Parts: sequence; C-alpha cells; structure tokens
Amino acid sequence: MRIFHRLLVVLVSLGAGSAVAQTTEPIRYITTVPAGLSLTLEGTLSLPADTHKPVAVVLLIAGSGATDRDGNSPSQIAGLGTLKAATYRLLADSLVKNGIAVARYDKRGSGSNTLASSALIKPEDHRFDYYVQDAVGFIRQLQADKRFSRVYVAGHSEGSLVGMLAARATKPAGFISLAGAGRNIAEVLKTQLQQLPEPARALAYRDLDSLRAGQRVTAPEKSALMVLHPKLQPAMISWMQYDPALVLKDVPGAILIINGRHDLQVAVSEAEALKAARPDARLLLFDQMNHVLKDAPASGLEHLRTYTDPNYPLTPGLVAGIVGFIRP
Repeated sequence: MRIFHRLLVVLVSLGAGSAVAQTTEPIRYITTVPAGLSLTLEGTLSLPADTHKPVAVVLLIAGSGATDRDGNSPSQIAGLGTLKAATYRLLADSLVKNGIAVARYDKRGSGSNTLASSALIKPEDHRFDYYVQDAVGFIRQLQADKRFSRVYVAGHSEGSLVGMLAARATKPAGFISLAGAGRNIAEVLKTQLQQLPEPARALAYRDLDSLRAGQRVTAPEKSALMVLHPKLQPAMISWMQYDPALVLKDVPGAILIINGRHDLQVAVSEAEALKAARPDARLLLFDQMNHVLKDAPASGLEHLRTYTDPNYPLTPGLVAGIVGFIRP
C-alpha cells in the first residue's frame, strides 16, 4: 500500500510543472422536497481551462452540520475559532490542477442558503433523504453536461452515505468515500459518546437504540442532547435506517475508500468495514491524516488547529490517490 502511495505521489509531482489553469462558474439546483418547498442550492463548478475535449468531473458532498461548499462552518472548535479548514476548496483546486473538474455546493442549512433553509424548513421536518435527493439533482446535471466524459461522486463524513445513496440512484463512473462511516450512525454515535460517565452513557445508548428502532424519546439523556434533542429525532431516525456497509454493496462502478489513522471522529475500522463490504474497492489509509484530510498529531490543540487554518495543506498523497483512481 505504501509503495502504491509513493508511486502516485511521484507521478503527480512529475506533472506539477505543467499544472492546469482553472476557471469557475456558478451552479444551482432548485430543490422541491418536501412537497411545496422551493429552495435554491448554490454551488461552484471548477474547470480546467483551455481543454478541448470532455474531462472527468467529481461532485463533492459535504459532511455533517452547517458545512458549506468550501468545507467551512460556524461550528466552534475548542475555543480556537470556527471551522475554517477549507478542505473542499483545497481539494477542488488540487484536482483541477490535475485536469479533473470539481463541483461542490452549499447543502441545505449551509453557506448561501442558511437563512432561507431555516425559514423554510423546521429542524423537526428534515429527513436524511432530502440530502440524497439534492445530491441526485446535481449529479444528473453533471451527467447531462457534454463537457464531462465521466462523473464521479465523493462524499466526506456524513456526505459519504449521502453520496452512496445518490450514486446508487444515478450510477456514476465511481464513488469515493472520504472519512465515511461503515456502521449505522447509532453505533458510530455510541463510540463517540463512550466517554460519558455512567449512568449517562447507558441512558444515551438506550435512547439511540430507541431511535434506531424508529421510536422517539420523550425525555432524552441531557448529556447527549446535541444528537438526541426532540426536534432532531425525526431526522436521526431517518438517518438510522441505513447501514453504510450494506448500502455500499449495491453502489455501481469503481469504489475508493479513504481514511486517516489520526481521524478522531471516524476511526480506520469504519473504512475497513466498508472495504469488507466491497472487497473490490480500493482502500487508502494515511498514517497522519485527520478528519479534515490534513496531517496532524494524534490529538491535542495542534490537531484541532488544522480545523481552523485554511492555509494548512491537505495530507501529502491524498490528491495523488484520488487522481490515480479517476485517471488510472
């Protein structure tokens, strides 16, 4: 695996001197789900300049929370500031330099549509499938665009499952999971909440089991209200109906699974679960990479600072791995 990484790094480095210039243009999708909604999702399409034939394009799907098309959000990071890793912008710029177009968009409740989303959709009315239907809309736009030879879908974190489900419906050329879970989100949350003291942990686990069974909780454990709040429960229940490893089995096309050993949010075991479900998938693991796809210490403030620094580069070899998958 490490030899493969080095080869890819060398190949991409050899082409660095002839990096491709880029142009950008806006993209939009008007989503109408649930019924009666009309919400415009804004995005950015980055294109290699001066190309004379169709190129491959990747749709990047953001992770959880109010994460926008650049990979930023108003979420506070341990008193260090807001999330400003700019992961998706950095990834898009790097892929375009290698001749691959990239589309990314502000999902519901993020970026350009934050105020409109909050005005039009109450938290208790949201469902996980709405994210999927929005992604399907953008994918179909790209598939109909004659400038693109092949369409790939890449989902980060929560966006990995969104991307899997959208890919299952649209049949792109390939799918890329970036730090995506391999287990049901209820089990992932149990892992993230395992530091809670007893009896709070047992109560939170009980509540998660209830939601996974489709039953709302009237008095959720207060220590886990960030995921158990009554207004969030319908969305959580809709999310918990999916097991990513099972979904991935039915995703057509080539599969690339990427994770980092210093990811504090999604462990390498999640990527390994996805690989077990799809033995034909390519698995890339990076020793120093964290959840925002940057090299960082295993823990501590220096780790978290990568979440707030848009100038901190992506993990070396990450872009090479993706380019090698799209352009074998």
